[in-house]
Amino acid sequence: MIELRPFAQIGSANHGWLDAHHHFSFADYQDHTRMGWGKLRVWNDDTVAPQTGFPLHPHNDMEIITYVRSGAITHRDNQGNVDRTVAGDVQVMSAGTGIRHSEYNLEQDTSQIFQIWIIPETHGEAPSWGTRSFPQHDRSGHFVALASGIAGDGDALPIRANARVLGATLQAGETATYHLGAERHAYLVPAIGRVRLTDAEGDIEVMARDGAAISGLENITTTALEDSELVLVDVT
Repeated sequence: MIELRPFAQIGSANHGWLDAHHHFSFADYQDHTRMGWGKLRVWNDDTVAPQTGFPLHPHNDMEIITYVRSGAITHRDNQGNVDRTVAGDVQVMSAGTGIRHSEYNLEQDTSQIFQIWIIPETHGEAPSWGTRSFPQHDRSGHFVALASGIAGDGDALPIRANARVLGATLQAGETATYHLGAERHAYLVPAIGRVRLTDAEGDIEVMARDGAAISGLENITTTALEDSELVLVDVT
C-alpha cells in the first residue's frame, strides 16, 4: 500500500520567521488520522528565516534527526555540543532522559530542513548528539543509511530505534530499489525532484515535498522522473 500525501494538503503554520509544514499532527495542527506512521512520529518541513531560529527548549525520550536541505543550522545544547550542519548533512539528537537545545539559522539566506522524530526502543539513557557529512555523490543512484539503529549500518549516525533514515540522489530515468519488508512501515519525501513509485494498484507520482506512506511492500522501487533528492524513513 502506498498512500500519497500531497504537500498542499499537509498541516502548515507560518510564524513569520518560520514557515512550518507538518506531515503528521504537531503543535496546533491536529489530525487524529495522522498521528504518525509506525514509530515515526513527526516529519516537519521547515523554512527558517536568516538570523532566526528555535530558542533553547527541552526534549526527552525521542530520536530527533535533522536533514538540512539548504543553508545551514547551528545547534547548541546544555551538554556542551555546538556545531553547524550544512546542506546535505545530518544531525541526530537522542534526547534520552532530557536535553535542552537551540537551533538557529545564522546564515544570510533562508535555511530549509526536514526534522524527523522517531520513538525510541529504550528509555532512561543519557542524552547524546552528533552530526556527520554525507556527500551527495556517495548516495548517487542508491539509498544510503544516514542514521540507523539497525546492526550493520556502521557508517550511519546511531539512533536508539529499530529504524533507518536513508538518503538517495537519482538522475532522471534512474531507478533505486530498497528492501523494506512487508511487516515494516516507510515514509518517503523528495526534497527536490519528482519520482514514480509502484505498488499492486499501479504507479504513484510523488512531487517534491509530498509524502508517500508505504506499508505491506517487500521492496520499494523508485524511478526518478527528473533529477531528485530523496529522504526515506524505515520503521517498525
